[in-house]
Amino acid sequence: MKRLLSFFICLVVLLFWSSCRKDFDFSPSTGSLEFAKDTVYLDTVFTNIGSSTYNLKVYNRSDDDIVIPTIQLENGVNSFYRMNVDGTTGLEGAQEGKFFEDVELLANDSLFIFIETTIDIETLSASDIQFLYTDRILFDSGSNQQDVDLVTLVKDAVFIYPARDETTGIIETLTFDVDGDGDDDETTLQGRFLENDELTFTNEKPYVIYGYAGVDDGQTLTMEAGTRVHFHADSGIIVTDGGSLNINGELSADQEVLENEVILSGDRLEPLFEDVPGQWGTIWLFNGSENNTINYTTIKNATIGILSEGDQDAPNDKLTITNSQVYNSSGFGILGRATSITAENVVINNSGQSSFAGTLGGKYNFTHCTIANYWNSSFRQFPALLLNDFTFVEEDAIVINDLTEANFNNCIIYGNDNPEFLLENEGAVFNFKFTNCLLRFDNDNLSGTGNYEFNNTTFYESNVFNQDPDFEDPFENLMRIGADSGANGIGNATFTSQVPFDILNVARANPSDAGAYESVVFEED
Repeated sequence: MKRLLSFFICLVVLLFWSSCRKDFDFSPSTGSLEFAKDTVYLDTVFTNIGSSTYNLKVYNRSDDDIVIPTIQLENGVNSFYRMNVDGTTGLEGAQEGKFFEDVELLANDSLFIFIETTIDIETLSASDIQFLYTDRILFDSGSNQQDVDLVTLVKDAVFIYPARDETTGIIETLTFDVDGDGDDDETTLQGRFLENDELTFTNEKPYVIYGYAGVDDGQTLTMEAGTRVHFHADSGIIVTDGGSLNINGELSADQEVLENEVILSGDRLEPLFEDVPGQWGTIWLFNGSENNTINYTTIKNATIGILSEGDQDAPNDKLTITNSQVYNSSGFGILGRATSITAENVVINNSGQSSFAGTLGGKYNFTHCTIANYWNSSFRQFPALLLNDFTFVEEDAIVINDLTEANFNNCIIYGNDNPEFLLENEGAVFNFKFTNCLLRFDNDNLSGTGNYEFNNTTFYESNVFNQDPDFEDPFENLMRIGADSGANGIGNATFTSQVPFDILNVARANPSDAGAYESVVFEED
C-alpha cells in the first residue's frame, strides 16, 4: 500500500513539474549562432553544369531552444545558389531554396544547410572566360544578423554534345561496325561527328564533351598545346576508319600546372573528383584510323585511357605516343588489339586491370617507358603488363593472331602485385623481348618455364629483377625515381641514343636509368 501511494505521489509531482516546463517555447535567436566555416567554397564549375552538394553545419551552443526568424540568400530570387535546410526547401515559388522562415533549433543542437549551384556565365560576364561568383547566407536581420560567404569559380567552355530531337526526345547516336569485318555486330553510342570548324581544339577555352565526339573519314582532330578537354560520364573521342588524331602538347615549365600539356579528364572539377577512376569512357582508335600521334599529354580518370584496334601491319604505326602520362583508369591504361603502337617516355600507372595490355597479337615497341600499377581501390585481375595472341569469340572458342613484335627497352615494369607481367601464347607467332628493364617477377612456379626462361637471350637480355624502383609516390602518380632505384644506370646505350632526353627534357646519363625519368635525389620532408 505504501509502495502504491509513493508511486501516485511521484506521478503527481512529475505531471505538475512537466506542466510548468517550457520545452516547446522557442526564444528568438540573439545572433549567437556558430558555424563550422565562415566561407563555403563550392569549388570550380563549368557554366550551366550543376555543382556537387556542399554542406554547412550551424550550431546553437546555448542552453535555450531558439528560433531563427529568417535564413536567406542575400541575392534573393536572383541568386544562382539554392539551399536545403535540414531537409526542407523553404518557401514555395520563386523563393524556394532561397528563403526560410522560423527555423527552430534546440538547445546545444545543430542543423545542416545543403548548398548547390548552377550558373550561366553569360549572365555574369560577356567577355571573361571565368568569373568568381559570390553570395551570402544571411541569418536573421538587424543587429542579430550573421552571415556565411558562398564562393564559386565559374568557367566558360566550348560544349560539344549530340543533338536531341525536340519531338521524340531521342538523342543523336553514332553507329559503327567496330572491327570492320562486315558482320552484324554494330555498336551504337550517343554522340556525333565533329564539324569541320570543330576539328582544332585550342587553349582559349576548355572543351566539355557529352557523348562521343567522332572524327570521320579523311578528317584530323588536332589539339594544340595547353588544350583542356573534359568528358562527361560515358563520353570520349572516336577516331574512325580514315580519320586521325594529333595531340600536340609541349613541355611545361611548371610540372604542377602543366600549362603546355594537353590534359584529358572528367568534367567534375571539384577536388573530390581529382583522382577518381572511370569518370568517362575512352579515346577509341578504330580499325582503319591512321597516323595517330600523342605528345606531352595527360590522360586521367578514364575507363580505358586509349583503346587502339587493328592495323598492326600498317606502313606507319597506328599510334605513336611520346612524353605522356596515362593514369587512374578503372580498366586499362592503354589497351591494344591486333594493333601497332610506338611509345617513348610514357608513364602508365594505377589501372583497375592492366596498365598496358597488348591483346590479340600486334606490334609494340616501348622505349624508356614506365609501366607500373599501384592500384589500391579494389582487386585487379591482371598484372601491370599483359601480352597475348588471342581473343574469345564465344565461351569456348578463340581467335588467335600473331604477336609480330613486342619490345620493351630500358623500361620499368613494376607494381604492388607479383608478378607484374603476364605472357599468354595460344599458338600464333609470339615474338617479344625485354632488354635492360627493371622487372617485377618473383614466382618460383613460373620462372624458368615457357615464356619465362629468363636466361634465354632471345627474349630477355640484361634485365634487373625485383629491385625497388624507389618511386617518389606511386599511389599519387608521382613516378620519378630516386637515387636508390634499382633502375639506375641499367639502360642500354643504343636505346638511350634513340630517346636521349627524359620526359622532363633532362639529358640522360651514360649509362642511363631505365624508365621515363632520370633519377633525382628527393628532398626530405
